[in-house]
Amino acid sequence: MPEIAFSGPEGRLEGRYHPHPLRDAPVALVLHPDPRIGGNMNHKCVHRLHYTFREMGFSVLRFNFRGVGRSQGEIDDGQGELYDAAAALDYLQAQHNASKQRWVAGLSFGAYIGMQLLMRRPELTGFVSVSAPATQFDFSFLAPCPASGLFISGSADKVVPRKVTAELVETLRQQRGITIDHTEVRKANHFFEGEERLDSMARAVTKYVTNRLAQA
Repeated sequence: MPEIAFSGPEGRLEGRYHPHPLRDAPVALVLHPDPRIGGNMNHKCVHRLHYTFREMGFSVLRFNFRGVGRSQGEIDDGQGELYDAAAALDYLQAQHNASKQRWVAGLSFGAYIGMQLLMRRPELTGFVSVSAPATQFDFSFLAPCPASGLFISGSADKVVPRKVTAELVETLRQQRGITIDHTEVRKANHFFEGEERLDSMARAVTKYVTNRLAQA
């Protein structure tokens, strides 16, 4: 996979980028879990998300937030990482400025950052949030949520109980003009450990995103 470095708010950010040869190919930005507990772009679930989008014909970028791996800067509590994600989206869009489909996907903390980015970047057309950490962060900023998307959670998630995810999804479903889908993967924990769980997650993403692209 091509290793890249691009400019972020606090210096160089390290990434992995799979470009599609077509300038108008859909693009996807994939965000990793909380760096304060060791999250990075090579997490197995993040890696699988990256390749799932690539197999659907996307140009895909995943990267390390500030202070992780070879990315410069210091780990922040979320605000700095949001700025990093915005810089990554800028880089991705500069490579594919003719794209009409721009997606953000994230795991746990990455899902939280991704949803904040969605609120600030109206050009984003869809999202995939895996294990959205609604017990750790307040998602009330999604009022209104500007785009339709997919939430994926695990039935065995002990970090975010099923009830909490269901309440978040139901709240967003009350909003007009968008459609919120939710898939629960049986026996999956917060980080979707195990190949069977990863496979189920990837299939859910493929089914949802493929249908959305066909309707675009």
